Amino acid sequence: MSSIRNMGQTENLFLDAALECILDVGVRRTTMTDIARRAGVARMTIYRKWPDMPALLGDLMVREWMAEAEELAGTDDAPDAATIAARVVEITSSMRRNALFAKIVDVDPEFLIPYVFVRRGRTQDAMLDMIHAQLVAGQGAGTVRSGDPDVMARAILLTALGFTLSMRTMTDHAKPADLDAQLLMQLQRSLAP
Repeated sequence: MSSIRNMGQTENLFLDAALECILDVGVRRTTMTDIARRAGVARMTIYRKWPDMPALLGDLMVREWMAEAEELAGTDDAPDAATIAARVVEITSSMRRNALFAKIVDVDPEFLIPYVFVRRGRTQDAMLDMIHAQLVAGQGAGTVRSGDPDVMARAILLTALGFTLSMRTMTDHAKPADLDAQLLMQLQRSLAP
């Protein structure tokens, strides 16, 4: 994750070009050559930064998704259950609105399968760390119920992932805002002291 935070202007320009390409045609149809062309550099210049498309895409996803999450994470010394719940719901909703996420879901949903069934990605690990830190701070202040913050953070992330990845399958009889309100209530109740 630190490599993304410390990424320079050149790398960000290349990731911007990759984002534009993916938003145009999707992940599977985007090549390193397309990205180089869009960035106005030789293909080998891109390869010097990333060995292949999955590595580049991994950095792009972390950059795009963590920027939104970090903005919403807050810096309270002792957030309460309601604040933590509201932040998780806002991050979940923000992820669904993210252009890169929406494009992957629309055009290349199979790309997300490993992150659902096989392994966690860097974004999920960073989210776990953020939720864990908020829980520990809230528990220390007595504004969040006691319990193992590692287990609690994982349960919160699993719940939020369901609302992120599967929301479209449940909006035939409910609006996303109404479902998000249910998520908020569930999280608040599960975290309240």
